[in-house]
Amino acid sequence: MSQVVRYERRGNAGVITVDNPPVNALSKAVRQGLVDALMQGLGDDAAKALIVIGAGRTFIAGADIKEFGKPLEPPDLNFVISGLETASKPTIAAIHGTALGGGLEVALGCHYRVALPTAQVGLPEVKLGILPGAGGTQRLPRLIGARAALDMITTGDFVRAAKAKELGIIDAVVEGDLLAGALGFAEEAAARGVAGRRIREREDKIAEARGNSAFFSEYRAAVKKRARGQLSPLACVDAVEAAATLPFAEGLKRERDIFQELVTSTQSRALIHAFFAEREAMNIPDVPPQTPARAIKTAAVIGAGTMGGGIAMSFANAGIPVTVVETSQDALERGLGVVRNNYATTAAKGRLDPATMEKRLGLIKGSLDLAAVKDADIVIEAVFEEMTIKKELFARLDTLAKPGAVLASNTSSLDIDAIAAQTRRPQDVIGTHFFSPANVMRLVEVVRGAKTGKDVIATAMKLGKTLAKVPVLVGVCDGFVGNRMLFQYIREAEFLLEEGALPWQVDKALQEWGLAMGPFAMGDMAGNDVGWRIRKQQAAIRPNDRRYSHLADEICEKGRFGQKAGAGWYRYEKGSRTPLPDAEIEALILAESKRIGIARQPIADEEIVKRTIYALVNEGAKLLEEGIALRASDIDVIYLTGYGFPAWRGGPMFYADTVGLDKVYADVKRFHEAQGYFWRPAPLLEKLAREGKRFADLNPRKG
Repeated sequence: MSQVVRYERRGNAGVITVDNPPVNALSKAVRQGLVDALMQGLGDDAAKALIVIGAGRTFIAGADIKEFGKPLEPPDLNFVISGLETASKPTIAAIHGTALGGGLEVALGCHYRVALPTAQVGLPEVKLGILPGAGGTQRLPRLIGARAALDMITTGDFVRAAKAKELGIIDAVVEGDLLAGALGFAEEAAARGVAGRRIREREDKIAEARGNSAFFSEYRAAVKKRARGQLSPLACVDAVEAAATLPFAEGLKRERDIFQELVTSTQSRALIHAFFAEREAMNIPDVPPQTPARAIKTAAVIGAGTMGGGIAMSFANAGIPVTVVETSQDALERGLGVVRNNYATTAAKGRLDPATMEKRLGLIKGSLDLAAVKDADIVIEAVFEEMTIKKELFARLDTLAKPGAVLASNTSSLDIDAIAAQTRRPQDVIGTHFFSPANVMRLVEVVRGAKTGKDVIATAMKLGKTLAKVPVLVGVCDGFVGNRMLFQYIREAEFLLEEGALPWQVDKALQEWGLAMGPFAMGDMAGNDVGWRIRKQQAAIRPNDRRYSHLADEICEKGRFGQKAGAGWYRYEKGSRTPLPDAEIEALILAESKRIGIARQPIADEEIVKRTIYALVNEGAKLLEEGIALRASDIDVIYLTGYGFPAWRGGPMFYADTVGLDKVYADVKRFHEAQGYFWRPAPLLEKLAREGKRFADLNPRKG
């Protein structure tokens, strides 16, 4: 008997306990243990029903990540589930924590399912570019109907116990002790038996979809629009359609065939890369996991604007009291009002209960006195992006913050070392570049200064996880990693306008390629005036011998700051955020091309994608050479979590690997010959292309 699964009898029920910390993943040992325990339970004459339950914090949270990308050893999970489903005694899944992926498929193999109110179930495989491969696409539609099953399977969204019972996934929600509740339920199940409880034999819920090809065609069209190039959601529709059109055994085979196609696809490899890359980002070679981190029990945020308010909400959401400091009562009230409205909007959508909302609001205090930071364990500055202001502020914080407090700047591009130099404790100063809106966006670039202490780095990385963020360590340079690369991307997008494209063509090409938003719609949403201020500050040091696009400056000079102004690269109807092509902008672009002597030519969408995405890749290679980014996968994480890069492409560096660095280099070299200075190939890109290597070869994943 495997040690990770044990069998014992409790009264007239046999209890099969999966005990494979931390999440009871379905490793080979667990699969074999389930088979062995089931056989033991079926042979136990005193056991009238069998309960499958998880030890620790969860039921079964899915596959074992150590087995990702490797051939699975027997027993196959389908074999395990079939054993539970065909058992002569009632089998009951008792769920707490989560039953995800293969975990939910195991539960669906059981004849009955009970759960605690806090439990969640889901089939998130689509997020790894695959689909449920152990009958999930065949059993779930038979249990809850095709539409409800498709909604879960194509999104990978989790469903809470109450909703799961409403749908029919859960038979009973039990209060208090789960095992005690399951044992009570087992008595009823023993009396009912297994007749009609094998999901594979059920037809009633799937009957409506049988022969209804129009339903699947319409659903597939909606998924295609939402997926923007991702294959697995569409494959999920195909598999569920098989459940509605084929006998169970044939549908199961169709599911397996589709699974095998997906699991070897580039998209699945990209999504699995993204999964591991996010975890690898926490691995800092000279800051080992055992590095002591400072305790963060209280926080202060300087500035109640959009960023400051969002950062304050992030602390409150994590249960950490935070003081927001502003210079005027009006600004403070306005900022805290936005925070309250944000929470109220979330509560109105049913995603936050009123009691929790008030508790979080109670953790956020306002002050007009900078001395209010004196007791904070961390102080995060979120004021205007201007070096003079930040230097003055940090000099004052140095005298007010308590010894040992972490002093952090939310700067998106400025020199952390220059800021730290204004204090007598540069070892305590670090950058924490949150992304807007900070209460929603997952990424935080943790910016390491030359003198930042290792314990402060450990503290910032740990805090990022506490705040439910994805922290990625980067070095000091103009724009750090994300924005420095973005500068090159935006530059090429604007040059493309001068050469023959229009904003809506560029945005459409990149959205169809998979980006959440094109560069011009993104600029309008963020506010075009933000970059304009930075460019005006940099104008004095801008080299005169290099090409510079004035288009973005021209639209700002016309007051077209984006959505908030009702006009930017696009125009906007009153009260609408939908970008609409604007003849005025088209005329402005055509006039600019004529002014600078460029004969406009048609530009193919493929060329638009290469010019913009390869600009990211080339700059990313330079950041790796300079040590600003620790590893290529860190760059991918930054772009996947902070910039709307399609997860199924794996990030810019992974994408370049899939294209082939020799091909990417050839295009970059071609652009350099045609465009000049900005397209100088990164020496690292040239070296890897010449040697037939990939960015992934620089830091191969362990294990």
